[in-house]
Amino acid sequence: MILTGSQADTGAAGGKGRALARASAAGFAVPPFVVVPSGEMPDAQALAAALAALGPGPYAVRSSGLAEDGAEASHAGQFESLLNVPAEGVAAAIAQVAASGAGEGLAAYRATKGVAEAAAPAVVIQRMIPATHAGVAFSADPVAGRRDRVVVSATRGLGDRLVAGEVDGSGWWLARPSLEVVETTGDGEGLTADEVREVADLCLAAEAAFGAPQDIEWAFADGALHLLQSRPITSPLRPAPLADPGFMVFDNSNIVESYPGIVAPLTFSFASYAYARVYMAFVGLLGVAPERIRAERVVFENMLSRIEGRVYYNLGNWHRALAMLPGYSLNRGFMDGMMGTSAPLPERLLGQIEHGQPQRLREYARLARSAWRLWRASRQLPETSARFRERLDRALKATAPERVATLSLTELAAEYRRIEADLLDRWDAPIVNDFLCMIAFGAARKALEGWAGTEGTAALNDVLIGQGDIISARPAQLIRAMGETARDDAALLAALDAQDRAAVETSAIAAGIAGYIAEFGDRCTEELKLESVTLDEDPTPLFAAIAAAARSRHGPAPTRGDPWARLDGALRGKPVKRIVARWLVRWAKDRVRDRENLRYERTRIFGRARRVLLAMGTQFHAMGLISAPRDVFLLTLPEVLGAIEGFGVTADLAGLAEVRRREMERAAALPDPPERIITEGPPAPPQLSPHLRKPPVTNAPAPAPARPQAPSPP
Repeated sequence: MILTGSQADTGAAGGKGRALARASAAGFAVPPFVVVPSGEMPDAQALAAALAALGPGPYAVRSSGLAEDGAEASHAGQFESLLNVPAEGVAAAIAQVAASGAGEGLAAYRATKGVAEAAAPAVVIQRMIPATHAGVAFSADPVAGRRDRVVVSATRGLGDRLVAGEVDGSGWWLARPSLEVVETTGDGEGLTADEVREVADLCLAAEAAFGAPQDIEWAFADGALHLLQSRPITSPLRPAPLADPGFMVFDNSNIVESYPGIVAPLTFSFASYAYARVYMAFVGLLGVAPERIRAERVVFENMLSRIEGRVYYNLGNWHRALAMLPGYSLNRGFMDGMMGTSAPLPERLLGQIEHGQPQRLREYARLARSAWRLWRASRQLPETSARFRERLDRALKATAPERVATLSLTELAAEYRRIEADLLDRWDAPIVNDFLCMIAFGAARKALEGWAGTEGTAALNDVLIGQGDIISARPAQLIRAMGETARDDAALLAALDAQDRAAVETSAIAAGIAGYIAEFGDRCTEELKLESVTLDEDPTPLFAAIAAAARSRHGPAPTRGDPWARLDGALRGKPVKRIVARWLVRWAKDRVRDRENLRYERTRIFGRARRVLLAMGTQFHAMGLISAPRDVFLLTLPEVLGAIEGFGVTADLAGLAEVRRREMERAAALPDPPERIITEGPPAPPQLSPHLRKPPVTNAPAPAPARPQAPSPP
């Protein structure tokens, strides 16, 4: 007899036939089929009637072994399957498929799987559908063993050539449960993102219906998706990860200005340490109890994150640190402005941070105490800044720059630790001034915007930009002066253009260049990144700047008059507001000036740290620990110091550096990740991937997602 529909839900229909019956009963779009039970051959009349019920051919005639498509042994590819069989050829095809159960290869397969079946397979006869695209999909990654991935493989037309390895097709790896694409291969085969997701949804629905991770075959025909087969994945899978309530927000809309692009591991670990020490000191200055700072140390040590080589703020930890300060719940929006982020923190995360915030009256009392401490710190700022500069000068003069390269590794580690203790751990003046600068600028801008509109804020900007006592203006002045000297010296201009260091350093501007490098040798593009090449290593960017200044024929920049007079004019008829505005602007001007000048001091500290760490890299290279001196920037600070001070856990520093190099090269080849990234659970790479970007599609041959065994074609 021939089994139809629900009749095939029996052991006599074999694994494939029974699975198709269950899929059809569950409501899946399964092309019409019938099953010839094992060992039977229908008569011509019964076969003709069955084919008429299926509809016009051609047909697929496929095996359905009694032990096929089991959880332990799928028998994929072990039996015969015939496609595009016309009605008149179906009887012969049934006999051919049934006879395939007696092959030597099948017997060997059964022996390796411990399957004792010897009976001929049942035979599925299914109406072929005119597939525009077909392929396979897995509700878990059978190669990596991961249950948090769906894998889809596709080709144009029928999927038999994909399964046979005759074409590579295209592949997609999608994260569960979001079904966002995290990796691709191939050219996409013309499938849309929605169609790929539809296949993934079908695969997950099959898993839910059959109660286990599934390996399905599918096809699109006339715009509709059909399930051709579903069977359990037989390769070992890892346990499903437990649900994790973690929720994290990362944002780089402000910090990207300090750390643009790809940032080396050494820079990131150095910056993370500096941020932790600076902000623990800052909240202590504003009255947070030492025991609370110690209890929340992990918050400060994880204020930054490195995602695909880029530096991000961990916004949750920033707000947790700020929430220790009085007034957080009263001025949350102000805190968002201080961070410079483009969007507020999600309410879900704010609810976690603000849980247990003190009562309003108590908060005002704490705010008053902190305001007093901040006012006192502002009064002491000139003295604090002077002590900071004295400490900095003393620390940097203790070891001459040229002597750093002559120190042993042990001496270099001691030098670095001294920089930490004397400077990074005592970052009082810059952090106080930066906070006051933020308050002063914000207050001045808000007042002038409210009192005089755009004319008031423009006057504020003119005052701040027009300052002449900011050290950051000095490099441009020195370059302009050297450009004037070089302007009428054709030989010198040629040497500058050719970046002929020997000729330039014996020219009329040699003393000027030497003085510039002595004063600003640690300056460079992206100077906070330790891996950046500074002017004392490579002065050619300075040569280019001097040449550009020499050829500049522009006169002095146009002025818009006295900015203070402009400010007074914007507030004409408002004498009290004009007095207050002048005081606010002057306060902001002083704080901006001091901020820029103290940032120059920061450059000196970073420059000395860079010099010490690069000297360590030179010694590591001499000892054969890394392949090149600058590979030290591919390591983290604990790895570098651990190798010298004895607490390192990995001896293969060169191997670590090579892994990091490949990671950075891969990250650099991809588009920038988004400004804001939100993750559920821990932000390990699998959780981060859906929020980043997909690798570019390549036309290079790439294998379709691998299966434990080759499936029989649809």
